[in-house]
Amino acid sequence: MTGGAATGSLLRQPRSVWAVAFACVVAFMGIGLVDPILPAIAADLQATPTQTSLLFTSYLLITGLAMLVTSWLSSRLGAKRTLLLGLALIVVFAVAAGASNSVEAVIGFRAGWGLGNALFISTALATIVGATSGGTGAAIVLYEAALGLGIAIGPLVGGLLGSVSWRGPFFGTAVLMAVGFIAITTLLRSEGERPAPQPLSAPFRALRVPALAVLAVTALFYNIAFFVLLAYTPFALEALGVDDAFTLGLVFFGWGVALAITSVALAPVLTRRVRRTTVLAAGFVVLAADLVAIALLTRSLAGIVVGVVVGGLVLGVINTVLTEAVMEATDLPRSVASSAYSAVRFLGGAVAPPAAAELARLVGTPAPYVTAAGSAVLALVVLLLGRRSLGRVDAPVTDPIEEAEAVGTGDA
Repeated sequence: MTGGAATGSLLRQPRSVWAVAFACVVAFMGIGLVDPILPAIAADLQATPTQTSLLFTSYLLITGLAMLVTSWLSSRLGAKRTLLLGLALIVVFAVAAGASNSVEAVIGFRAGWGLGNALFISTALATIVGATSGGTGAAIVLYEAALGLGIAIGPLVGGLLGSVSWRGPFFGTAVLMAVGFIAITTLLRSEGERPAPQPLSAPFRALRVPALAVLAVTALFYNIAFFVLLAYTPFALEALGVDDAFTLGLVFFGWGVALAITSVALAPVLTRRVRRTTVLAAGFVVLAADLVAIALLTRSLAGIVVGVVVGGLVLGVINTVLTEAVMEATDLPRSVASSAYSAVRFLGGAVAPPAAAELARLVGTPAPYVTAAGSAVLALVVLLLGRRSLGRVDAPVTDPIEEAEAVGTGDA
């Protein structure tokens, strides 16, 4: 986070920066937007929880794979064109998903949404920094504020619109993104400095670096735990009679607020006082304990809700610190390191939702949470076994742009 000077100039940004920031809020809303409407989609389209959970799988799988080429593409198209391409894809595929009459179609169009989101998020910060005239520090504060706001209100908006129809959140997102696209096209006139072109093979070669490989595998297991909590919990609550979109939206609004607060406010405080690897190790232990507690309380509505919000607090810290660690672990260009890391970690997120739904069907409601706790423990084991290669990780972040980019990549 930046200091008082940046905060003081925050409101004096050009209109183009506000246009991009608005689009950032909507883009980050997409993380939790569909959570409250999962039971409604399953009921209306006669789909099983496993099938409905594939909405997360297609989105995350394509987002992860796209991350392998975003640095190559944006270094050739420029940040503004890549950003607008991402926005356009989100609009098209969100409308198509909302108009679909089968769960298979919604799953497919969510994949296209994931492609657009990857392109947008990978260039959003660079676009804001390139457009600002009020100081880079203020632009970073604005970016982080947009990130936190989007994560927090995404489930709430999904719940409000989803209480009318499960199609509402998709159409609502398309309208908001279309407004953002028009605003950016009209107001954003400067491309900023274009980065040096990156080879297409760069992210693949990056995964050969031991430190990055350790962090990527750690994040893969961590993301399994993350998305079991996020994507399966609506069905656990449905089993307790809570299946309306508005109530589910409120539950995950609490989750999003908790995650946003700790990712932006608590994580930097911890890493100024404790080594990043130590913060991560403690975070995985607390996350595993929280998931076990939820597994033991799956017959208690209050127990699940409290566990979800506590989970959000822990996830916010881990997200930020883990991605900061990636930024500092190697001499690789930050865009290349984050692309390679994200491609691996999103695989965990892609597998987790349908696997959790199947485990619940075959074994029972607590099973996904117990498995997620085990995955958090595996993340801890990989981190500890690979700690020798992570000597650079505990160095302080010296560039505030890289710090903000780390937070954004971690929560995308």
